[in-house]
Amino acid sequence: MTFTLPTGIHDRPVAVIGAGTLGRRIALMFATRGGLVRVYDKSQQAGDAARSYVEEHVAEVAAGIEGGTPGRVAITDDMAEALRDAWLVVEAVPERLDLKKEIFGRLDQEAGPDTILASNSSSYATGEFIERVSRPERVLNMHFYMPPQQVAIDLMSDGHTDPGILDLLKRELPGFGVFPFVAHRESTGFIFNRVWAAIKREALAVVAEGVSTPEDVDAMWRINMGLAAGPFRMMDQVGLDVVLDIENHYARERPYLPEGPRQLLRKYVEAGHLGVKSGQGFYAYDG
Repeated sequence: MTFTLPTGIHDRPVAVIGAGTLGRRIALMFATRGGLVRVYDKSQQAGDAARSYVEEHVAEVAAGIEGGTPGRVAITDDMAEALRDAWLVVEAVPERLDLKKEIFGRLDQEAGPDTILASNSSSYATGEFIERVSRPERVLNMHFYMPPQQVAIDLMSDGHTDPGILDLLKRELPGFGVFPFVAHRESTGFIFNRVWAAIKREALAVVAEGVSTPEDVDAMWRINMGLAAGPFRMMDQVGLDVVLDIENHYARERPYLPEGPRQLLRKYVEAGHLGVKSGQGFYAYDG
């Protein structure tokens, strides 16, 4: 089936499902063109934090985008309100397949007929959770990294995605300060994340085997690569529970992967040390 592409998108809102670390960052980028972004989350605390984050940073980020204008963010715990007249929905909920199937079943029923349904999933192809979707031609992966610092994103078809959607997004997304790259076949981890997964997995193995420490690995990375943060600091930013979920998914697909990195992650997660969001991960964080 073909999909009727949304029109008038510059006058219509974007909806983000999930107000967590990446959800609020995605909302920030879509609020840089002067329009409205609605963020759906059942947690008032998460919603308030997302609003504060966008409002704090949107003027600065919009100023760095050609034609950028600070927009607005609205927080709601009503899915129907979040989706009203949206031309695009980006799902950014935890990496649980059952949850994503449930969410996309609802989005398929409640979103407008010309709304594009995208998933920010970092490890699941959308083809894995569209069994309750009646119109898979409007679904795709749109995977963000950590905007506004990292603004390359992956686009990947669910196997049925209307090619016109990919063309539309390649044309329009740079106007929001993000730059899409299309995976030409289904790939767990998409493009860049497959490379990054190998790096973080080997960094974890070096520590799990007692060869080095997170601090020393990161220090060597900063010196040799000229970057501000090393793999362990970056994993703390993402959330060690999220990193573990992703590694478990890779391991189910590739049973030959070493167990040591996942054992190390489980030790931290089971202790409640999830990274920046819990105040303790491989490093301790104030506030």
